[in-house]
Amino acid sequence: MAEQSFDLIVLGGGPGGYVAAIRAAQLGLKTAVVEREHLGGICLNWGCIPTKALLRTSEINHLLHHLPEYGFAAVDAKFDLAKVVKRSRAVAKQLSSGVAYLLKKHKVTVFDGSGKLAGKGTLAVEKDGKPVATLKAPHIILATGARARQLPGIEADGKLIWAYKEAMVPTAMPKSLLVIGSGAIGIEFASFYLNMGAQVTVVEVLPRILPVEDEEISAFAHKAFEKQGMKILTGVAVKGAKKSADSVTVTVEAGGKSQDITVDRVISAVGIVGNVEGIGLEGTGVKVDRTHVVVDGYGRTGEPGVYAIGDLAGPPWLAHKASHEGVVCVEKIAGRNDVHPFETGNIPGCTYCRPQIASVGLTEAKAKEAGHEVKVGHFPFIGNGKAIAMGEPEGMVKTVFDAKTGELLGAHMIGAEVTELIQGYVIARELESTEVDLMHTVFPHPTISETMHEAVLDAYGRVIHF
Repeated sequence: MAEQSFDLIVLGGGPGGYVAAIRAAQLGLKTAVVEREHLGGICLNWGCIPTKALLRTSEINHLLHHLPEYGFAAVDAKFDLAKVVKRSRAVAKQLSSGVAYLLKKHKVTVFDGSGKLAGKGTLAVEKDGKPVATLKAPHIILATGARARQLPGIEADGKLIWAYKEAMVPTAMPKSLLVIGSGAIGIEFASFYLNMGAQVTVVEVLPRILPVEDEEISAFAHKAFEKQGMKILTGVAVKGAKKSADSVTVTVEAGGKSQDITVDRVISAVGIVGNVEGIGLEGTGVKVDRTHVVVDGYGRTGEPGVYAIGDLAGPPWLAHKASHEGVVCVEKIAGRNDVHPFETGNIPGCTYCRPQIASVGLTEAKAKEAGHEVKVGHFPFIGNGKAIAMGEPEGMVKTVFDAKTGELLGAHMIGAEVTELIQGYVIARELESTEVDLMHTVFPHPTISETMHEAVLDAYGRVIHF
């Protein structure tokens, strides 16, 4: 088995790894990608993309049961769960094939197998325990991603207790469901199953759901979900689970009191752990902190020539973070002079529940903790003509500005299509826009984006339509 030499090797073909590889090839680096399962990684195959296909289906199901509000009538609207899952998997497969095409187009060599650091500038590749290749390169990027964290005693078994993979390919729709964890993953699954007709309960150990979001957005979401019929328990700890033939009884505790909740299925969505095992970190200068590799702003680890990006390198655990992190890392390796250290302050977060949630920058509380004197603006969707015309009047936009400089510190949104709208505020932050720039920007009418303008005006006492 002869050695093969490259300028750069990327271990992992997810949204961080394959984007880094393509950018490296564009910069003239002879590049290889090592992927053990599916190109596109968890995001494309078992995360971001197929879940959005499922959520789109649940939105349609919701609309089908509210047709009279739009002047339509339908009798006994039903769904075929097998076809719902099949469509989701087909979407993932199509895009995974697209990634393979892009890598081939850019002349990136792809190795099918698992990779492991095997000395300076060396990566050993094997498949099913058998050697595939020995690769050499002065630069190796680790992009092995992460996996679902398991709660002791409530580990996913693929039947009664699901992790995200099982939750995306149900063979039957559960009548009742308990979701442990109210971050983006937990809430998206809760929203999907609720809108498909299941009785859903969400339990969260922290005092509020969606704990990384602004408190007002979390409170708005809590009320909206309960109005839809979701049961939410916050400040509760999960103590254990007992399985029967086709149900699970979960014991939760709050304030010294415990209660049992019996459901058909449980989804565990309590975070992720980095895939740091089996990749040869032992004996290297790579430091690991709570299952994530420690890196600097360019993805460099403590081991010269070894880099880490994406979920492996820590939060925020988002595909778009991984992709841009990969680009920064590669451009630094290539010696470009215009590359800057990667920062997380302008990375938007999106949750595709109903109503959708999106944010960028500091929450109001975090801004105050950082010492800012703030000006805060709000605008409700009920004051927006397009939202009312769409039948989506439930939502709001919140802006947080530095009172002294006019800097947009953060923006937080909940409502229809806000995951598409948030990029306007992301660009504003990237360009260091002030409230004056945003006030003078003309927003088209009628659009939901007008709520963004009004939320800026409101922070400075100039709101027009509310």
